[in-house]
Amino acid sequence: MLLDYPPNMVLKRLLLINYEYPPLGGGAGNATANLARSLTALGHEILVLTSAFRDLPRNESTDGFQIHRVPVVRPRADRATPFQMLTFMISASFASLRVAREFKADAVIAFFGIPCGPIAYFLKCVYRVPYLVSLRGGDVPGFQPYDLKRYHQLTKPMIVFLWRHASAVVANSTGLQQLAQQSAPELTIHTIPNGVDTLRFSPAAANQTHDGNAIVRLLFVGRLTHQKGLDVLFRALASLPPHTAWSLSVIGDGDDRTKLENLARELELDGSIRFEGWSDRNELPRRYQAADAFVLASRDEGMSNAVLEAMASGLPVVTTRIAGSEELIRDGHSGILVPPDDVAALGQALGKLIADPAWRAELGREARSRMEQEYKWDRVAERYSALITDD
Repeated sequence: MLLDYPPNMVLKRLLLINYEYPPLGGGAGNATANLARSLTALGHEILVLTSAFRDLPRNESTDGFQIHRVPVVRPRADRATPFQMLTFMISASFASLRVAREFKADAVIAFFGIPCGPIAYFLKCVYRVPYLVSLRGGDVPGFQPYDLKRYHQLTKPMIVFLWRHASAVVANSTGLQQLAQQSAPELTIHTIPNGVDTLRFSPAAANQTHDGNAIVRLLFVGRLTHQKGLDVLFRALASLPPHTAWSLSVIGDGDDRTKLENLARELELDGSIRFEGWSDRNELPRRYQAADAFVLASRDEGMSNAVLEAMASGLPVVTTRIAGSEELIRDGHSGILVPPDDVAALGQALGKLIADPAWRAELGREARSRMEQEYKWDRVAERYSALITDD
């Protein structure tokens, strides 16, 4: 459970650095926006340094804090290559000299050790501004080894160097903290989970009742990549008895979309699976409310924002027993956990959930209650604030 902190914290000017910020990127960008909003509500003065994109304003004021966007090479909103991240690191390093001086930053929160950590370290060297590194997943050596092993071999020395010079290092789940500790066992690595906006993401006003013949509407939200395990999900759905009534909405896009569309056809599921692309962020609450259950078969996560949003929306969640999800879900009470890459276990869990509307409702109620009690963004912001004002 999250800790309570006294309200009389020292107020500071905080510079948040992330190469992704809505509408760019995914979970980490959304976390940056929510944390900026909640830190502002605590009384801190916040400026976010992030990437420019198309016609987004270079300077913007929203929800009581400032956003400054720097020029980068980035043709797509939903992803960035290592080279494109490098362009942010270079551009933001130059811009940060002026921004930090004019803003008079007292401290920096860098989301991701790379590409944002070097900018924070640069500011520490020039202005002696302390920084905190917020680990998100892909920036931790050992995370997604099937995709990132070579990248981590090259960057691990710099990553650990940046951690050692930070005032604090924070992981967004215990599992990610334990993984990070393997690279730097001598460091204290704190754990502060992601949060969720329980006002924005809430259960539907009136849940539609379903009889035994109704189609159960499953939902996935996220990038279409190997990490997310959609290939396992599709095979699990194909293993269900033929009479099982379900549909799956896939909200998101990514490099594996064509491969997954082909797999759906191969498994003769293309009539039941809808690939809908990215949904406007403002539409997401409605999409959760329109679903009956949420499914995420990820192979790795830090802590999934989509799972948090689904639980806050009162949905039963079926997901894998991995970092983050293990902390969010009490198996059989606020959701269902299955081993990653286990088609049979996932199929059994889905079959049981689809067949039992009363159990779905019970899991959804418990999931919502858990989010309201422990994972609101204001509580997350209090923990970050306590670390920052402890310096």
